[in-house]
Amino acid sequence: MKSIYHRLLIEAPPEKVYEALTTQEGLAGWWTPDTSARPETGSILRFAFGPGYFKEMEVAELVPFTCIKWRCLKGYEDWIGTTLSFELQPHAKGTVLLFHHDGWKDYTPEFASCSYDWALFFRSLKFLCETGKGFPYPEFNK
Repeated sequence: MKSIYHRLLIEAPPEKVYEALTTQEGLAGWWTPDTSARPETGSILRFAFGPGYFKEMEVAELVPFTCIKWRCLKGYEDWIGTTLSFELQPHAKGTVLLFHHDGWKDYTPEFASCSYDWALFFRSLKFLCETGKGFPYPEFNK
């Protein structure tokens, strides 16, 4: 299986980054405003990206201020069944985010596009946590 992997320093405490990755308000602030989310293991997160396209994730694991894991239930075909892990590590300047998007069957055009888009969205997450303003969909790539 193939994996997307990113590492990012966010100059904000782990508690703030964790909130941005687990709450409806936080996720809407950096990924997509059309978000439905509850920070509870087993809950289903729903993210819409324009008319007719959405992703659904099951919250597989939550360890406060340390780890978030999701399993993709709906989205692009290549995404379904993949797992997404957000590991937060305290750092002298804030928090290091280690992100894995695991379980891709192959290196496909969607895999390449997704890796690039994650980098753009993590820039949005960084700005949200550091300044209070992210660049969620559809603004993330401007």
